[in-house]
Amino acid sequence: MVIPLHDDAELRFVRRPIVNWTLIFLNVIVFLIVRSEIFGDPLTVIRGFALIPRVLFGEAQLAKWIVGPPAPLTLLTALFFHSGWLHLIGNMLFLYVLGDNVEDAMGSLHYLLFYLTCGVTSGVVFAYAAPETVTPLVGASGAISGVCAAYLMLYPRATIFGLAAIFPIRAPAWMFVGAWIVLQFVHAAFGEQDHVAWVAHLGGIVAGLLLTPMFARRALAPRLRGRRTPAPAPKDEEPRE
Repeated sequence: MVIPLHDDAELRFVRRPIVNWTLIFLNVIVFLIVRSEIFGDPLTVIRGFALIPRVLFGEAQLAKWIVGPPAPLTLLTALFFHSGWLHLIGNMLFLYVLGDNVEDAMGSLHYLLFYLTCGVTSGVVFAYAAPETVTPLVGASGAISGVCAAYLMLYPRATIFGLAAIFPIRAPAWMFVGAWIVLQFVHAAFGEQDHVAWVAHLGGIVAGLLLTPMFARRALAPRLRGRRTPAPAPKDEEPRE
């Protein structure tokens, strides 16, 4: 397990990553409200807003006393609910460290659309991979997987400081984030049966890899194609044809 704590990539275009801060705030406030039990048993509340494949496909229905949005909307609402403190803190650390730079590279509105699209895509992949399951899927992991993929493409040479298990590490982003992505594929490939929806992570990663070139600022397009932005011609010389 690797967890980022800090990076050295500077913001170039956005002074304040408002969307990223707002996403973190919403995730935290929803978690605290659910844990407060003011709306009832937390597990029951979460189940109403979680993505449940059999319910999404109309093969099952929630109990009448469970309140929640129409099934298709749970592809979005599930992104803002978390099952526990470790689930929330881990996701928010990834979002805090990596998300602001991805927002900077895309612009706030494009970043929001990118984040939600990756999250919904991860849910769709999970649902089609396990259409018969009634196990609820919650958490921002799918959307954050897309953010990780975008960061890897946009800032491969940035340095990330974090933890590997309990050991502090300092590594270039291509190694740190790359290792995390490889772990998601390994877990999914070996079909580990635990509480983590690895296939949803893969859906978010693939969506992030495909969408980043479309959502990133034009000024960063050469970087995504593996080329440097051409330097401007000196003022006292005419550019060559």
